[in-house]
Amino acid sequence: MTESLLSERRGSVLRLTLNRPDKLNAIDVPLLDALTAALEAAERDPEVRAIVLAGAGRAFCAGADIGQMIERTPDDWERTVDHYLDPIRAISRMGKPVVARLHGNVFGGGLGLAIACDFRVAADDARFCAPFVKLALAGCDMSAGYFLPRLIGLGRATDMMMTARVVEAGEALAIGLVGQLAAASELDAAVDALAGKLAAFAPRTTAFTKAAIRRSVDRDMVAEFDYEIFAQVQCLQSADHREGVAAFRERRPPVFRGV
Repeated sequence: MTESLLSERRGSVLRLTLNRPDKLNAIDVPLLDALTAALEAAERDPEVRAIVLAGAGRAFCAGADIGQMIERTPDDWERTVDHYLDPIRAISRMGKPVVARLHGNVFGGGLGLAIACDFRVAADDARFCAPFVKLALAGCDMSAGYFLPRLIGLGRATDMMMTARVVEAGEALAIGLVGQLAAASELDAAVDALAGKLAAFAPRTTAFTKAAIRRSVDRDMVAEFDYEIFAQVQCLQSADHREGVAAFRERRPPVFRGV
């Protein structure tokens, strides 16, 4: 782990914190690589059942570091833009839930990271923006073109991506860009409560459910139903499922072990 990314385990919840507060956590290549590696390691670690993605200082993330926008060849630019999608891919592939803890500016690449997560909990001072067109860049950068229309609808996504306007926290909640708002002083409590709840579920259950949700937006009903059948059969055969049934019958909290 580098100084630009902090890692903290709280039981079965791993918190990863973007730590460039003097740059509003703008993403440079070292931070990009550290975040991708940490997410991939979390996926492999059976002791981690949920991940929180946060930002230090006054903002979650102001986007890509402008200092990275140097002269490059087209091939170099293609590799660079592709590289910036690596943490997005890691979040999407992993079978564990990822909760975005959002405050201050959630701009550009920061917005891309946030909308790639499974859950978004925001402070009431959070502000959201896809500002790319202001820099004469395509507004679909760092996953916005894929996730934003699916999350808030085509019309609202078009508005955000083509006008680069700032969406305040209240509107973000109203349009479904975030799932929960909290006062800044209560943000950690809200995030920890959600992450803890998610971490308590059987890991296999969570992984299959997340995969089904992610697959469904790109597949027809027949293909999705086939996957749902497959996933449920796997879960029905698990020890965690038997524990869940036993705990229900015995009126006690289940203890899931990931098997």
